[in-house]
Amino acid sequence: MEDHTTADNIVQNRDDIFLTKAVEEAYKGVDCGDGRPFGAVVVRNDEIIVSCHNMVLKHTDPTAHAEVTAVREACKKLNRIDLSDCEMYASCEPCAMCFTAIQLSRIKRLVYGAKAEAAIPFGFNQFISDAIRGTGFYQKASLEIKKADGNGAIIAEQVFENTKAKFSM
Repeated sequence: MEDHTTADNIVQNRDDIFLTKAVEEAYKGVDCGDGRPFGAVVVRNDEIIVSCHNMVLKHTDPTAHAEVTAVREACKKLNRIDLSDCEMYASCEPCAMCFTAIQLSRIKRLVYGAKAEAAIPFGFNQFISDAIRGTGFYQKASLEIKKADGNGAIIAEQVFENTKAKFSM
């Protein structure tokens, strides 16, 4: 008879535990009126570093999603911007903004629960999920996007050249 306590089962159980914490955080955010039903936890060495929920309504900030808030809080708590030794558990598939924040912080692993479609009633539209998955045809955003030219563009590009010595990448 095969041993059912395989490494895969241990990882699955661990993922379930931390994902459950993210879902509990989503409920907490709704119950206290802070935001929509999204939660995220950042984990390092099997310890929860931060547990956060959507704060869009509380902060009147459309960028205060659970995952972005979790990245911000974990960076503050650890006093660094590199979270490459951390994992994130999110109650829902992240939007493009959250996914970008996760990538910029170099989180090594993301586990999410619900698919994006479950969040459509909360503003997660098909455009967002198509952008994340690369499954949609190009859709024009509802705002004008223009690459500046002239002096403004030159000055904006120079900021990178003029400040790169101050950062070790």
